[in-house]
Amino acid sequence: MRRGWWLVRWLGTGMAILSLLTHSWGQDTEDWQYEECKLSRPGPPATIVTIDEESPNGTVLVGNMQINGRPQDPGRTISLLLLDNYDYWVILDPTRQRLYLNSTGRVLDRDPPNSITTIVVQIQCTNELVGTIILHEVRIVVRDKNDNTPRFQQPRYYVAVNELTPVGTTIFTGFAGNNGATDIDDGPNGHIEYSILYNPNDPASNGTVSVANTLSGHITLAERLNYEERTRYLVLVQANDRAPYPPNRRTATTTLTVDVLDGDDLGPMFLPCVLVNNTRDCNPITYHVAIPEFTEPSKLNPLNVTPSIRAVDMDRNIQPPSDRPGIHYFILVGHPNTYPEYFSLNRTTAELHVLQPISRDVYQRFTLIIKAEQDNGHPLPAYADLIIEILDENNQAPYFQFATYQGYVSESSPVGTTISASANLTAPLGVIALDNDIEELDPGETPTKDPMVKITLNDYTTIFGLTPTGLIRYLRLLKPVDREKQMTYTFTMVSSDGVQQSIPVTVNILVLDANDNTPTFPEVSYSVEVFTDMQQGETVLQLTAADADEGLNGLVTYEILAGAQGDFIINNRTGRITVAPGVTLTVGRSYALTVKASDNAPETQRRSSITTVYIEVLPPNNQSPPRFPLFTYSLEVSEAMRIGAILLNLQATDRENDPITYRIVSGDSQKVFNLSETIGLLLLDQPLDRETTDKYRLIVTASDGNPGGTSTTTVNIVVTDVNDNDPKFNITTPTNFTVQEEQADLFIGEVTATDPDAGPNGQVRYRIVNHPDLFTISENGSIYTRVPLDRELRSQYSLVVEASDGAVDPRRTSLTLSIQVTDIDDNSPMFSQQTYVVNVPENSPVGTVVLKLSAVDSDLISNVTYRIKTESAQQLFSLNPITGELAVLQTLDFENLAAMGMGAFYTFQVEAVDQGGVMPPGQATVTVRITDMNDFSPIFVQDLYKGLVAPNAEKGTVITTVLAEDQDPPGTPASFVRYRVDLDRSPYSGSIFDVEEVSGRVITKVNLNEEPSVTFKLFVIAFDDGEPVKTNSTLVEITVLQPSRIPIFTQEEYKFSPVSELAPFGKRVGTILAAAVNQTIFYSIVAGNELGHFQVNNRTGVISTAKPLDYENVTSYVLRVQADSMVVVMSNLRAPSKTNTAKVFIEVLDENDHPPVFTRKLYIGGVTEDTKIFSSVLKIVATDKDTGNYSAMAYRLIIPPTPEGQDSFVIETYTGIIKSAMMFRNMRRSYFKFEVIATDDYGIGLSSSAEVVVSVVNALDMQVVVSTVPPTLVEEKKEELIRILERHVQDQIPGAKVIVEAIGPRRHGDGFELEDYSKTDLMVYAIDPLTNRAISRQELFKFLDGNVLDINKEFQPHLGEGGRILEIRSPDIVASVKKAAQAVGYTEGALLALAIIIILCCIPAILIVMVTYKQFKERQAECAKTARIQMALPPGGKAPPAAAPSANLYEELGDNSMRRGYGRQQLLRPSLLRPEELSMESGIDPGQDYYTQDYYNYDQGYDLPQFGSRRRLIPPMYDEYGEVIMEDDGYYYSGPETARKKRIKLVVDRENETSSTGEESTTDTQWNRPPNSNINGNVYLAQNGSIVRTRRLPHPNNLKGGSPCRLGKQFKKLDKLGVTHEEPPPVISIEGSGINTENGTGSCSPSDVDVNLNTRSSCGSLGSTNNELKTFGSKTSIAKALIDRNNIGPCVSDEQETCVDNHKSSRETLECHSDHTLSDEDELWMGPWNSLHIPMTKL
Repeated sequence: MRRGWWLVRWLGTGMAILSLLTHSWGQDTEDWQYEECKLSRPGPPATIVTIDEESPNGTVLVGNMQINGRPQDPGRTISLLLLDNYDYWVILDPTRQRLYLNSTGRVLDRDPPNSITTIVVQIQCTNELVGTIILHEVRIVVRDKNDNTPRFQQPRYYVAVNELTPVGTTIFTGFAGNNGATDIDDGPNGHIEYSILYNPNDPASNGTVSVANTLSGHITLAERLNYEERTRYLVLVQANDRAPYPPNRRTATTTLTVDVLDGDDLGPMFLPCVLVNNTRDCNPITYHVAIPEFTEPSKLNPLNVTPSIRAVDMDRNIQPPSDRPGIHYFILVGHPNTYPEYFSLNRTTAELHVLQPISRDVYQRFTLIIKAEQDNGHPLPAYADLIIEILDENNQAPYFQFATYQGYVSESSPVGTTISASANLTAPLGVIALDNDIEELDPGETPTKDPMVKITLNDYTTIFGLTPTGLIRYLRLLKPVDREKQMTYTFTMVSSDGVQQSIPVTVNILVLDANDNTPTFPEVSYSVEVFTDMQQGETVLQLTAADADEGLNGLVTYEILAGAQGDFIINNRTGRITVAPGVTLTVGRSYALTVKASDNAPETQRRSSITTVYIEVLPPNNQSPPRFPLFTYSLEVSEAMRIGAILLNLQATDRENDPITYRIVSGDSQKVFNLSETIGLLLLDQPLDRETTDKYRLIVTASDGNPGGTSTTTVNIVVTDVNDNDPKFNITTPTNFTVQEEQADLFIGEVTATDPDAGPNGQVRYRIVNHPDLFTISENGSIYTRVPLDRELRSQYSLVVEASDGAVDPRRTSLTLSIQVTDIDDNSPMFSQQTYVVNVPENSPVGTVVLKLSAVDSDLISNVTYRIKTESAQQLFSLNPITGELAVLQTLDFENLAAMGMGAFYTFQVEAVDQGGVMPPGQATVTVRITDMNDFSPIFVQDLYKGLVAPNAEKGTVITTVLAEDQDPPGTPASFVRYRVDLDRSPYSGSIFDVEEVSGRVITKVNLNEEPSVTFKLFVIAFDDGEPVKTNSTLVEITVLQPSRIPIFTQEEYKFSPVSELAPFGKRVGTILAAAVNQTIFYSIVAGNELGHFQVNNRTGVISTAKPLDYENVTSYVLRVQADSMVVVMSNLRAPSKTNTAKVFIEVLDENDHPPVFTRKLYIGGVTEDTKIFSSVLKIVATDKDTGNYSAMAYRLIIPPTPEGQDSFVIETYTGIIKSAMMFRNMRRSYFKFEVIATDDYGIGLSSSAEVVVSVVNALDMQVVVSTVPPTLVEEKKEELIRILERHVQDQIPGAKVIVEAIGPRRHGDGFELEDYSKTDLMVYAIDPLTNRAISRQELFKFLDGNVLDINKEFQPHLGEGGRILEIRSPDIVASVKKAAQAVGYTEGALLALAIIIILCCIPAILIVMVTYKQFKERQAECAKTARIQMALPPGGKAPPAAAPSANLYEELGDNSMRRGYGRQQLLRPSLLRPEELSMESGIDPGQDYYTQDYYNYDQGYDLPQFGSRRRLIPPMYDEYGEVIMEDDGYYYSGPETARKKRIKLVVDRENETSSTGEESTTDTQWNRPPNSNINGNVYLAQNGSIVRTRRLPHPNNLKGGSPCRLGKQFKKLDKLGVTHEEPPPVISIEGSGINTENGTGSCSPSDVDVNLNTRSSCGSLGSTNNELKTFGSKTSIAKALIDRNNIGPCVSDEQETCVDNHKSSRETLECHSDHTLSDEDELWMGPWNSLHIPMTKL
């Protein structure tokens, strides 16, 4: 039972399990149906495969799609279908789930124009079981194949580079973009890199340039260019792709044409330029010019320099032409050194001007060196010599009195005969040569002075000579002449004075005939047969006798002396013998006739000859032969006679009239002549040649054909010459000659040429054709050197010598001679370089040859050896004397040398010696530079560098920085480390990353677009510049950062409110904000904060100030900030990107933090006495570094208050122009000193101050600079011209200020009434900053006129061509006054003389009475005055009260010697004061000049001037020459000596010896009259203490010095003023004390100090206060007062003028103590006291 139960139980369990399994299997079967069409592989749903382009048709793209299901029957569960198969590139094999490439009839080309990069198809899978559809994407990426060659876009490339471009400069970037080579392949196959190939057509181009960046193709300059050596390079550039496998790379080439542009690397050169030995260097050039002495420059300028001075820049092709520099010319130095006084060279035109006439007795020659330099400061000038010859005062050439001379001489004249001027030989021929330099003649005037010229003849110098001296020269015969050989002589004469030569004149000498030839018969005797039937008068014989003489001497007459027996007669003129009339001849008779032929010379000179004629009488037989008219015929025929010409008619006569036959029987063997047989005409049948046969003797017969019927005659033919032959050189003449160099006038050789022609046609002359400046040839063909030759310049000359005859149209022949110049030792050896620089590696072994020197001696024979000249170098180096090899003697270590401080350079001198020569050795400088060897390699600080970069980082983003160190000595090339990417080890990383060569910063090379978390490995190489170069490398790992780790700024740019430049440290500027997910942000400033002015809070992003700001230095900042994840920062890494960087713009706000700055601390100006109120005086300029209103100035003046409260000057508040506010009359030589304040911000800001000094002047202080240019130009260039004048004045007086008073047209003429607007008068004066007063006119003239040449040179650039200073003169008014004074002085002198004569002759008694009465009144007034003075003196020698000033007349007016001799008080007579030592209390300045403007009209009263000296002058005094009497101002400081107070001396007047005191008078003998007691005027003492003097002539007899009438009138006025009225002394009222003085040159007298009248200036009289003299103290009190006075500070300067700037002015009440009022006519003109009527006492 139990078993059944268990069985049932197990059965139930099995059934349950089976049911469960069945359900599970059914469920699995249903899920499997849905798995169909799905991919059986893991990974992304899309299938991505790659295929090479140009793959063959049928290439398997996908071997198995791995899709679940069975695509084929039977049991198909899925169906596959290919969708989106555009262009049908894919074939599907559904059964095998395989994809194939379908490229039938076409090529799968990834490159343009097809550009098939990706094929995307869809595989549609249909589940046959459940009907679902799944699409599977297949992406087929076409992989690039390197099947395209790079192609350049241009056939050729071109670049122009200036030759001055530095090495290393990028000169060509034309391959950038798409302009270079392109490759349509993709990836590295399409990346282009460039390189330079060797160009066999231009080998040098390979090293001239290099590729700086192989990817960009930028071309850099590798070597210096030189336009002068080469202007074009053809660079062969190769472009290749970067296929990974180098053998597969494709290349293309192009040509880059590099044209070299001319740069300014060469200086100028003078023209003409003769190159040295075919180099680019010019031979030194010398310019010449000759000028006659004593010639005005206007006649010579500009000088004619030969050749013209001209220089050009050797860089002649600088483009554009406007960039070509100009040339400036200067005279550098010269001899003698006074050349600047005589010559000037125009700076731009190089025209040479002479400045003044030159005497040849002082200077014969000037040798100058001129310099040409470019106007752009180029440091390579050119130099040339300029030789200026000063010719004797010989500006005219000599000349002959007549243009032609005709002379006569007899051929019988003996040697020494003077040539006659007439044919009768009665007057000699006088030759007169004149020279206007010696004597200038009017037409028809007879010369009287011998010009002593030299007269030379150009020809026939062996036949004729000229007397060498005398006013009239005579031609003399040196050799006998023969008229029959040469009838005339024609030659030319020239005269020379040694400098200039006259125009040649022609001399024609005619040789007169002398009876020196005898008539001659051709035959000694003649035989003639006559017949009995001859009629009377029939010719028997024709005789002819020849006489070569002419005229009567050659006129032959005939006569029969004997034998005619009356049967025959002869014609005395023709010589024809005929039968006498009435004569019948008898057969058989014979006659022997003696016939004489004689000339017709005077009886005593007559010549004759005889001949015998034999005549035989024959019976008539009708057979007489023909008869010629003459037995002998003579004629001359030119050898140029044409053929066929008729020469002679030889027709004979026959008595029987038988036909006659003519024949030449002898003398014409060559058949030259043709004789007509029938008519007897002699013709020329062949050409004549005189040189072959010069004469012919023809025997001609005439025959009538009968026996014995033949007669003969002789024809003598002389062939005359024509010039038909060239001169011919002797064939034996040598053509090779030698001559030694360096000698002039050295004989070389001789040539000989002959000409077969006759006369002048055969006279041979010689001439040098091609080198006349080097060689000369004499008349006989002797050749000499004209100048020394230099074999080293030229060793051989082909000299062409020409021989010509003397015809009018001469014929010429030339001969080429070879002249070899032989050598002498005249050259020193010359090194191939003047300076050698060689680099020697340190530790070079001993004996290492470092340099081979080479020196060449230009001489042919030389033995050059070498040696070291510097002794110290002989211990370190050795020099082979034969080879010139320089070797080291010691091992040189660079580091040891540097440590010892010896440096790495050795410079020493070497010499090349010619052992057999006499010339000094040649020298050169050798610099041996010890170079450091590269001992150490660079070592990176880290073995591995890491960096982060954003996926989208821009090009140039800095990733990290690598650093390598080199232990070689700092500063050496071996220690200079640079960096580059190792492209061999990191080819791909190197294409997107780069390292900066110097800084080592690793940067992005392109704009990145990389996947995050990708790590690139970049190998960086560090290398140095040592020899050899040593390297090291490191690895940089660059990781592309996840974008989530890169913060993003809220703004790309931040602009905050402006920050004040006075903002304190930590002032908040603004806040930057960036956001990131789950990141802590770290802020930093990465750029734009190099000066550290700002800081940023790393956590909050608050930007604040870190340093003081300064708007004046930096007005704005552009900061670049960066936000990084803290995680990144803590890893010491940064990853700049577009999003985590931003710009911050910060503007700085200007504040008023700079006070104004004046352009100078002291401004000096001037005003004239007649300056109108509110006239501009000076402009003050202050500047401020601040901007806006903070730099806007407001000016004000601080002037000490005046008593009247009136300001002397005012200033325009905003322009700074100071203007006058008062009149300055009578204030010359005063000055005003005050302060000017400038306040910025229109007067409410910061302030600064400067001092201003304005001096009062007038025309007497001025000079007029007269220039040659119009006033408008001077006005335009005023500032520049004044600076030049000021500089020359400051050379004498430092700090002097030159001020322009007026610019106007030039005034000229007698009264300066004419105006010339083409020239300018520039009126200037100068202020001395030491005295604050105008420099005297004379001093100013000396300063300017003494430097007028230098001033003109400096004026030239501003005034232009021809602009210069004509003169420096006094103002018009000064000259006018002088002229007027001179004119008036003579007139009044004459009137005074007439008045004196009348007085002396007519009223002497009245004069005595008047003088006596006058003296009485003077003594009375003097006594009264003396009494008042004595009353004012304190008794007993007590000191005066403190409130009353005491005046010591013994000190002021007394003579010290007198005072020492007498103890009691004595009052000296003030009228005996010497005026040149008067106190300036008088208000009369001894140095004051006089001018007409002083005479103002005071009818309306006179206002006292508030400042300065109160003085005016009495009418000026003149000496006998009309010059104003001047006295030294004495205001120049020359040391402490000049600062002492002048003491007043008293001079005793012997003519009016009176003196008085309050008690008694002394006798005249008690006075010591000092020497030189010349009284020059009278002195008057006013009651206010002022002293006034007049002037008169030192010698009373000198009446022309001034106007006696005027002086007399003035004396009269003074006498009237001398009346003293009895009234109590006035009370002195003084306000203020404590007045400052200047350094002891004057003193201020307060109320408790004695008034010292010898003070050069005082506050009482010159400080706008009139102190009236109240009492005079005793001697004791006076002495005490003098001691106390030394303690008072200085008040005024030594110029005796008032200081108006440092003290308070005091005033007093001026009272008139005289009721004596003068009329306008009688009033003494006294300047400022004129209207006060101050009582005056004559002293």
